[in-house]
Amino acid sequence: MSAEDIANKLWGLCNLLRDDGVTYHQYLNELTYILFLRLSELKRFEADIPEEYRWSKLTAISDNKELFDTYRELLATISAKSDNAAVKEIYTNASTTLRKPVNLKTLITSINALNWYDEHEQDKLATIYEELLEKNAGEKKSGAGQYFTPRPLINVMVELMAPKIGERWNDPAAGTFGFMIAAKEYLYRKTSDYYALDTTQRAFQVNEAFSGCELVQDAHRLALMNAKLHGLESRIELGDTLSELGKSFRNYDGVLANPPFGTKQGGERPSRDDLTYLSSNKQLNFLQHIYRSLHKRGGARAAVVLPDNVLFEDGDGRKIRRDLMDKCNLHTILRLPTGIFYAAGVKTNVLFFERGTTETGNTRQVWFYDMRTNAPSYGKRTPFTRNAFADFARAYTGGIDLADLNEQYDGTIDHAKRAAVADERFSCLTREQITAKNDSLDLGLIADDSHASSAHDDEPLDIAREAANELKAMHLELEKIIELLG
Repeated sequence: MSAEDIANKLWGLCNLLRDDGVTYHQYLNELTYILFLRLSELKRFEADIPEEYRWSKLTAISDNKELFDTYRELLATISAKSDNAAVKEIYTNASTTLRKPVNLKTLITSINALNWYDEHEQDKLATIYEELLEKNAGEKKSGAGQYFTPRPLINVMVELMAPKIGERWNDPAAGTFGFMIAAKEYLYRKTSDYYALDTTQRAFQVNEAFSGCELVQDAHRLALMNAKLHGLESRIELGDTLSELGKSFRNYDGVLANPPFGTKQGGERPSRDDLTYLSSNKQLNFLQHIYRSLHKRGGARAAVVLPDNVLFEDGDGRKIRRDLMDKCNLHTILRLPTGIFYAAGVKTNVLFFERGTTETGNTRQVWFYDMRTNAPSYGKRTPFTRNAFADFARAYTGGIDLADLNEQYDGTIDHAKRAAVADERFSCLTREQITAKNDSLDLGLIADDSHASSAHDDEPLDIAREAANELKAMHLELEKIIELLG
């Protein structure tokens, strides 16, 4: 059974639990508690689990009520009984949303019966969990979409940042840790013999290379589980990057992030004293944090997803953009298409920049790539895939095809090669030109040729036409039936 088949089967079990009042998001939390116990047996770290709560003990209990009571006791006490940090964090404040003992028995029996091994899928468990996270993010009622960045976008951002062995990477708004796991997988693919690293190098990659911070406890729990499944023992803090905690996140070689949208609750400003411009706009504060968290030795870089307001907001927004362009080489802004995130119509961008070794004059020109204007309307009918970035990747790298990024791209920005790329969506403005526009970065969009209607207006028309054709076909079928009965 493939990883996708197992993920579908596990997700399908949620349908059995609906009459128990369990939501999709609650179900994924519940599944995380149970899968971690199953994982400890499969990955042979059962010694970290108190003996009375090990998988073999649970599956041996035949009475539904006894199993349910044992499970509730496990969730309440396992953190205190185990000395393992991951166990303590994953089960912190854990409780079950199940009310019927028979549903727990069904869940455990079903998970125990699955064939988890496949010679062609070495990281099957990790793949299954990622599939579940994506399914949860896709369920609008789950509310989990805000913690999930589309995987095609994550992968392209990672490949263009080109992480290296021995570097320290961070995500200050970690969600389910997708960026850092993609960076680890990138290194695994790109490093010819990743497992031939010496003991010190391996320990660094497992324990120190990747880190993050997440404010929401449920998302933090999922991030810890996701990291564990991918062989990482990363530091993932539960807390607010914009609080005093965030001051400890510094000196990184790279940052990859998609900070939360919106303003800080109540409009209050961040509770830390090391940001020059304190704003009620969370994205502006995260942007400041990110470029300040990069080291100044040269080569430290970041790729960050940010909404349009960061590009044009006046006041502190303008000051922060100017500060960014002084301290960093803001070399690329990707204007993303709408419809790829959980909130319909949200307009977003990716800012790519490198921290300078000095505090001023680091940005001399900014390249813009427009994937938004006259672009497809992505959704169920037009899936958003990695291939959507083919032209952008070629422009960004100065001629390297998307399929060759892993093998051929080292992260170098060559402005001469970029200038030779023939693509109407790719344009360049100097720092002087940007200054003349009041430091606004809401630039680089090509002319919209859709006139009165936008590219997104076509989708309702297409759906209507499709429905009309279906009705016409049904009418013809009905006429045939009437004629046969006639």
